[in-house]
Amino acid sequence: MNRLFVTILIPALILSGCAGASGGSQAGGAPTVSAYQAVVDAAATVGTTATVEAAATVGATATVGTTGAPATATSLPAVEPVATDLSDFEEATTIALGEAIQVAGPGVAVSGGTVTITAGGAYRLSGALRDGQLIVQAPDTDKVKVLLSGVDIACANSAPIYIISAEKVTLTLADGTQNTVTDSESYALAEGEDEPNAAIFSKEDLTINGNGALVVNANHDHGIASKDSLKITAGNITVNAVGDGLRGKDEVTIKDATIAIQAGGDGIQSSNDADPERGFVAIESGTLQITAGLDGIQAETDLTISGGYIAISTGGGSANSSQNRGGMWGRAAAATADTPSAKGLKGVASVTIDGGVLVIDSSDDAIHSNGTVTINGGEITIASGDDGVHADTKLEINGGAIAIAKSYEGLESAIIVIHDGNIHVAASDDGLNVAGGADGSAMGGRPGQGMFNTSSGQYLEIAGGYLAVDAQGDGLDSNGTIKMSGGTAIVNGPTSNGNGALDHAGFQMTGGFLLAVGSAGMAQAPDASSTQYALMANLNSAQAAGALVHIQSQDGKQVLTFAPTKPYQSVVFSSPDLQKGETYTISIGGKATGSATDGLYSGGAHSGGSQAASLTISSIITTYGSAGMGGFGGGRPGRQP
Repeated sequence: MNRLFVTILIPALILSGCAGASGGSQAGGAPTVSAYQAVVDAAATVGTTATVEAAATVGATATVGTTGAPATATSLPAVEPVATDLSDFEEATTIALGEAIQVAGPGVAVSGGTVTITAGGAYRLSGALRDGQLIVQAPDTDKVKVLLSGVDIACANSAPIYIISAEKVTLTLADGTQNTVTDSESYALAEGEDEPNAAIFSKEDLTINGNGALVVNANHDHGIASKDSLKITAGNITVNAVGDGLRGKDEVTIKDATIAIQAGGDGIQSSNDADPERGFVAIESGTLQITAGLDGIQAETDLTISGGYIAISTGGGSANSSQNRGGMWGRAAAATADTPSAKGLKGVASVTIDGGVLVIDSSDDAIHSNGTVTINGGEITIASGDDGVHADTKLEINGGAIAIAKSYEGLESAIIVIHDGNIHVAASDDGLNVAGGADGSAMGGRPGQGMFNTSSGQYLEIAGGYLAVDAQGDGLDSNGTIKMSGGTAIVNGPTSNGNGALDHAGFQMTGGFLLAVGSAGMAQAPDASSTQYALMANLNSAQAAGALVHIQSQDGKQVLTFAPTKPYQSVVFSSPDLQKGETYTISIGGKATGSATDGLYSGGAHSGGSQAASLTISSIITTYGSAGMGGFGGGRPGRQP
């Protein structure tokens, strides 16, 4: 994989052999929340629309109010310490590091500055190695437990901690201790070998726990890597790496830990693509702050997040989307292996989010899968230089609060299904884009330039939830069909007549609340297959941003009062309140009292304004003014992985 180079500040070692500075430990402690807060602040200020304002308070509902807010510097909780069983270390072999290494107990061999654990059991380490190495080389049926109790290990020509063999190794961070591991830029490897390649490197299953702190400075390549599984179940861990921060070939599982990663490559990666049961990343709880040159979290199979507080910045953030990173980005799915990827969350097979608070500022897609993305819960705030959420095959949203404050396209997939959730989207192109193909990183640094295009079997389905879209391109764009049976969809569409608030190849409206305003040139409404009445009014002239749209029935009942965020000329509206045979008056301007959420007023009253149209519902779709020219969705070639 090509690596995006970013500046990583790591304490430099000017060493030859394994002779170098160890001495004092680098300051550790809990990672700051400054990066997290910067993303929250950016999400709250990107753009000028009501949708973006709502992103700062994730969760504005169809009725007035909010369901929650993203974490901030004051609300980001500390991870509660987890009780760690230290009874195994009561009779542990003790190893005191220093110029003269002292060992009390069996299972250890010492040669110069190298300490080798040769048998299963428990070991307690303390002290510093200015130029040395801890090696675990035990029988593959033995379990090894190592208590790091204030160690500082530096090595110039290899991994400071190198686990060669054992059944399983556990590194426990002793309560209240600071532990530091630092390598150098160059390793002395045998010809043809590329391992070890991490400051803490394991060929076996590796678990890290305990309530102490660990700082890993990886100047050679990766921070902490296991060729099997990597599990972090507690601890305060800081990783600075020129390569990837955390790697577990078969899996990476994290819970109850505080982790800060600054990486030139991926923040967290699981790379096994040969076994569908492996190569996954699972985050259950904890606090993670990741700044990565490439992907924030990358899984070759499945990425699952069920809880925790996660802040991710990739590729320099969403503001960096216009830069050309390494030349022409791939044109087809086959080219993806050599294509730089700076996505926030990426699961090649799937991404599933069941809970947690996530803030992502990414130069590439914020959430991406070559397969499926499923969001069942959580609070997600996104600023993306490309798609907010992208799935090649299917995107399903069943709950949660999603605020996409900045994106090229907000939600994109061949199939998008919304059952529930609170969704706000701001997009410089399409708000929701239903199209087929292989998407991924932008080409030549420009978002939206891959092979994501028209094919059969694509659709958008809205069965529930709340959706507010503010798009400069098409609002809801389906290269196939749209079906809406429930929920609320509010669309502030384009001002250009080359796009429409709705763009589809068929739209069946059977329930729910739909409001779409925008330009009139390509305006479309639901079609005659619908069972719920709808009206479309293409006005004689464009109206100013903020000029109220007011619809009332012939008996004076207020049906709709809405303040669009941009100039508009077309209004499409469908609601269970519309009745056949009723006459409805559309007025523009005036004043409204009551409360407004995403421009939609509830309670209060409307006064003033000028009548723009009067329509009597005589069929499923009733129109006023010149019909739009909208046709099939799409027309823009999509993008690439």
